[in-house]
This record gives sequence, C-alpha cells and structure tokens, in this order.
Amino acid sequence: MNTPHSFHGSYSARDVTFLLRQIVMETTPVEEKERLIQSGQRHYSEMLTLESPPSDAHQTLFQQALAEGLERLAREVQSLALALRQRRPNRPIVLASFVRAGVPLSVLLVRALRELGVESEHYGISIVRDKGIDQAAVAWIEQRHAFADIVWVDGWVGKGAIHGELQRSLGNRYPDSEIPLVVLADPTGRAWLAASGEDWLIPFGILGSTVSGLVSRSILREDGGWHACVNYTHLAEHDVSQWFVETVDACRRHQQGVIAADWADAMRHPLLIQSQATIAQLRNTYAITNLNRLKPGIAEATRAVMRRVPEHILVQRLDDPNIRLLRHLAESREIPLQAVGETLAPYRAITIIKKTS
Repeated sequence: MNTPHSFHGSYSARDVTFLLRQIVMETTPVEEKERLIQSGQRHYSEMLTLESPPSDAHQTLFQQALAEGLERLAREVQSLALALRQRRPNRPIVLASFVRAGVPLSVLLVRALRELGVESEHYGISIVRDKGIDQAAVAWIEQRHAFADIVWVDGWVGKGAIHGELQRSLGNRYPDSEIPLVVLADPTGRAWLAASGEDWLIPFGILGSTVSGLVSRSILREDGGWHACVNYTHLAEHDVSQWFVETVDACRRHQQGVIAADWADAMRHPLLIQSQATIAQLRNTYAITNLNRLKPGIAEATRAVMRRVPEHILVQRLDDPNIRLLRHLAESREIPLQAVGETLAPYRAITIIKKTS
C-alpha cells in the first residue's frame, strides 16, 4: 500500500491513506497571508499560518458540540453508508475524501461500510479552490481501483466552491451522470448525496488538524506532483482524531432503525434556489466582488474566524446554541455578531472576510 508519499497521520492504517507529500515550510502570519491572497500575489494554497493548540475554552465547546451532536452524527453516518450501498449495490466503494473536512467523515463511513459487508477503501486527497483536484493522486487511485467505484467525500457544502472545482476537474469523466459527491450536510442541494440539508454544528467542523489526523490544509506545489501537507506533530498531545472516531463509531453501532439517507431532488432544488438567493443578496448588500470573501455555514464561518481576518459575522439568532463556538471566537477577537434573522437561511451563520485593499 505504501508509496514514498502515502501515510496515515494519527489514524490507523486501516482507516485512511493520505495521498500527500509531507513537507516542512515556513508559516505566514494571518494578516500578511490575507494581504497576499487579496492582492493576488499568492494563492491561499501556497501558505500556511501556524496552527496553535485549541484553547481550553475551545476544547470545552468542541466536547459540548460532540455531546449534543453525537447521536445525530452517528445516525447520519449510518444512513449515508446505507444509502451508498443502495446506490452502488454489489460493488466495492472507494472513498476519496478531501483533506481535511472530508477525512473524519470518511473514516467513519469506511468503518460503517465494511460492517455492512461492503468492500471499501479510503484515501485522503487534496482539492484546491481555483486550482483543481490532485490529478496525480487520482491517477494513483485509478492504478489500484476502478474509477467508477470512487465516490468523493467532503464534510459539508458551504456555497459550493469545491463542488464547482470538482466539476471543472472531473466533469468530463462523468459525461452522462452526476459527480458522486457525498457530504454530511448540504444547505445548497448541490451534492449527489447528503444526510441532510441543514446547517448544523458538525463537531468535526470546529477543530482543525487535531480532529483530522494531525494533517494541515493541503499545499499546492508547482512541480505538478502530489499536493503536500505539513504533519502537525507539535499538536500531538492535543490530538483527538482517534478518540473522536472511536466515540462516534461506538455510538453508531448502538443505533436502531436507521434507514438510508433520502436525498431526493424535491429536497435539493428548493435549497439550491434559497442558498443562491441569499448569497446574491449578501453580495449586493455588502458590495462583494470576490465571492471567496463569503464563508457561509457554521463550519465555514467558524473556520474563517480561526484562520482569516473577518469583517462581519452574520447569524440568524444570537441565542442559537449552534453558534456557541463562533460567538466565543468572535468575542475573543472583539468582532460583534450581527443577528439578521431568517434572511440568512438556509445558513445559520456566515462570515465575511475583511477586504485588505
């Protein structure tokens, strides 16, 4: 299985093989990174800001989110596994998850699929907005598996940028069918399969590498080879990746009466219309010319406050328990939350990145 590049992070070798080069690189302070991105001097995928250990308060809020969302997460993983078996009967399923948000979900899915008797493998690969999927990693998978057995997995859909990137990178490989993108939550209705269209506090969406196998966001290299990452061994003592998976997996095994996820067009189409209308309204209200400044959905909005320089943080309601971590992070950076009501739907929260020039 091993190649010069593949590794398993802090996961078991049975759970995932990362198809990424491990590199060492200098980090870029967040304000400088923002300036370089928005001025067009550097692409976000060429830089990393040092990931610090989550604070005690952040860890506590993660634990709280997991306690409250554990049963839902466990049931939805099982429902996705059942739906995948239903949609791909009597054949292997190869999960290609997008580093990092797709990885914890796929680790849980590969375990659930194997328990259902489905032959399944899981690879973590890179896809980069505006730059495409790691074609070298896709080729590596194709040397070992049938392309038709691959399903692409992300944690959630925010506004659909990665879905669009997948279309640009691989659309020609699916001339007569929809690209099989699987996510846990999709408020936009774009994914081929989702457990729900609800924007909710997905526990693995509110930590970084410490719930994703100690792997950094993927890094684009100029030589055309495999995309890269930094292995964040300095955060090993804070790593909950394995513990998180074992906790959710144990809960999943005790779920009764779970049925395959129902993700019909009748559910998807209204979400697509509503999400597009909300994004268009926000672009107009805040004079946003670069759509990349909009980070919709609780997970994206939260990550943007952790990693970028926010200008506005919009929420439906200030008392929404799903935004507790977002509120904590905003208060620590002295950025006020703005409650705008149901005009934000289908999203519960959206962060707008500050314009630097």
